[in-house]
Amino acid sequence: MAKKFADLQARMTPEARADAERILRQHLKEMPLHELRKAQQMSQESLAKALNINQAAVSKMERRTDMYISTLRNYIRAMGGELEIVATFPDGQVKIENFAT
Repeated sequence: MAKKFADLQARMTPEARADAERILRQHLKEMPLHELRKAQQMSQESLAKALNINQAAVSKMERRTDMYISTLRNYIRAMGGELEIVATFPDGQVKIENFAT
């Protein structure tokens, strides 16, 4: 028999709930493009229309491991976001502005 998540969560220790929340927040900060699109509640078809390409091209784009920054910027903008490139060093982060337009 299936159990309700609320019942399972209620039986978790406060530490376990805090760990689950931390893991959830981390997953929301790091995700592949297709999951980001789904989190934005967009289909490949609707994103393709916004980019003036076909759905197959969106699918191919989401499977790529390497692409132009301009392509990624356009993908993100089509979902309503803005792309920022940030270099992370032990002593802090620097936003790279060469690619901003």
